[in-house]
Amino acid sequence: MNTISSPGRRSALAAGIGSLALLAACSERGRFFALPGGGGDVFHGLTMGSTYTVKIATRGLADATLAAAQSAVATALADVVGRMSHYDAASEVSRLNRHPVGEPFAASAPTLRVFAAAQAVRAASGGAFDVAVGRAVDEWGFGPSERQRRVLPAQSVQALQHLHRDGALVLDMRAGTLTRHTLAQANLSGIAKGYGVDRAAQALDALGITDYMVEVGGEIRTQGHNAEGRPWQLAVERPDAMPRRALRVVPLAGKSLATSGDYRNFFVHEGRRYSHEIDPASAAPVGHALASVSVVADDCTNADAWSTALFVQGLERGLATATRLGLAAYFVVRGSDGEFIERQTAAFAALGARAAA
Repeated sequence: MNTISSPGRRSALAAGIGSLALLAACSERGRFFALPGGGGDVFHGLTMGSTYTVKIATRGLADATLAAAQSAVATALADVVGRMSHYDAASEVSRLNRHPVGEPFAASAPTLRVFAAAQAVRAASGGAFDVAVGRAVDEWGFGPSERQRRVLPAQSVQALQHLHRDGALVLDMRAGTLTRHTLAQANLSGIAKGYGVDRAAQALDALGITDYMVEVGGEIRTQGHNAEGRPWQLAVERPDAMPRRALRVVPLAGKSLATSGDYRNFFVHEGRRYSHEIDPASAAPVGHALASVSVVADDCTNADAWSTALFVQGLERGLATATRLGLAAYFVVRGSDGEFIERQTAAFAALGARAAA
């Protein structure tokens, strides 16, 4: 199976309690299943080192339309993997990472669009989101080489910082090219799943399906209403909870939600937690008390990228950035007493999220 990220990158536990989806940041993804009363049609598949689930609540669809939906979603996701996987040696991103430094690499329009979206978030976040950080991700043991996870020496970290400096990876939309100016490695795992969700949603739109939820590895896009005629009920997971349970439920219709966190994919050394989320400024795992960030946006591509960017920034910077830009963002912070502190922007509060029972 081709993958964009390892099975721990940003996957989800999703349980359909009626029409409730439980999102888990950075975990191995659990099953999505519809319990009695949920209604609608559900199908699943494997993609990007995780799984995907589609729930369709549009009534009266012919069997042929449902079959076409399954095929269209699978095709859309396979196309994204074939272009953007850094695990697949034949993908565009892998070929870019092998391309000679300084020589323009001709990329397809979809890949260029994702790099352009990533570049926009990088600029707006002051560099907190950077797809050129792939070599640092790999060196810390969270990438495709599956290196041993260990604390890197300061000299190695300094060398990694240079690799993804400004101008390390240049996008030229007019020429249709990407050019590496250092030995930086592109890694789209912070945005490609969201883009895959959007592509799958577009495939459903093209078939005239108006009520659905698409989830890939914890990133979700909704359209219309669930089988009960209500907005889709999405729940952000309580970090570190075992068994897993919801912390806050968000009603969404026509919106996307993505969550980034540190509590599923990490290692501990001398009492410190080292997360898979790498700060491009330091080329090292983030070192703050933020446990997770959830972002709601019109499209899942931006929700995915911004949840990573805000998580990297930490609570104070992330909350300030999200407030300034009008982003709907929800922050969960570990308190000194072991309890969680919740903060949200006005845009997120306006969604009407409620505490989970």
